[in-house]
Amino acid sequence: MSTRPTQRPAITLTKLAEKKALGEPIAMVTAYDYPSAQVAEEAGVDIVLVGDSGAMTVLGYPSTVPVTLDELLMLAAAVRRGLSTPLLVGDMPFGSYEVSNEQAIANAQRFIKEAGCDAVKLERGGTSIERARAIVAAGIPVMGHVGLTPQTATALGGYRSQGRTAERGLEVMHDAIGLEEAGCFGVVFEAIPAALTELIMPRMHIPVIGIGAGSATDGQVLVFHDLLGIYDGHAARFVKRYANVREAMVEGVKAFAEDVRTRRYPEPDHGYTIAPDELERLHELMREMRGEPFTGGLSL
Repeated sequence: MSTRPTQRPAITLTKLAEKKALGEPIAMVTAYDYPSAQVAEEAGVDIVLVGDSGAMTVLGYPSTVPVTLDELLMLAAAVRRGLSTPLLVGDMPFGSYEVSNEQAIANAQRFIKEAGCDAVKLERGGTSIERARAIVAAGIPVMGHVGLTPQTATALGGYRSQGRTAERGLEVMHDAIGLEEAGCFGVVFEAIPAALTELIMPRMHIPVIGIGAGSATDGQVLVFHDLLGIYDGHAARFVKRYANVREAMVEGVKAFAEDVRTRRYPEPDHGYTIAPDELERLHELMREMRGEPFTGGLSL
């Protein structure tokens, strides 16, 4: 008997707005490939982000900055093939939208057309607000991202919480409101004080998804590899591990290697058989190839 959940209706922008209005929390995770998309689908999350964090978690880069647009498009297309219900958002990587509105629109269109994403996400306020407005005007839904923005972490003083001074807190608020006014359907708040989030939330009319921003947001997001304990890199303070999948994976592969070295694997049940008459015929054909006379079998 199947344990898979019954198919839910697809999550739309309207549905997300309804969740905010009704006070229903929104669950969002990242995913970077077909299997993780299937897990997110069956787990019943509302939004899946193909985040540029995949640069580190699956591509092995030291930060999010080096990942290319083509690499993220490849990952997003794989996720699309495993996903049907959650809203799929593609993260626009560093260098793919900063130069001009035209560049931003063209690259956002690639996420929709080539990878099948439902929306795109971009970081920061400032000029990103103008880019977001242009992309929305081109008919593509946009999610904003304020607070700690990893693509520009160096300029922010490293991977550290933001908005911890009155002036910087006001900047974060202005950025969030500016992204809403530009037409974004939602905004991610990352690594900002919970008290700042509580001050900003009454001014936000679109869904706000938090990651290290306290519990006052409309939903929460974690990186797939962080929450499952797959990624072995540094875990941020806001990460809660719900499983230790990497440890189980290592133990499984170690057990396999040990079975191979002690010849416990494969067992007979893991192999395939051939009918005795076909095996005899194979022996005959091999003898003929070597020019040897046939000595097996009986004749009348």
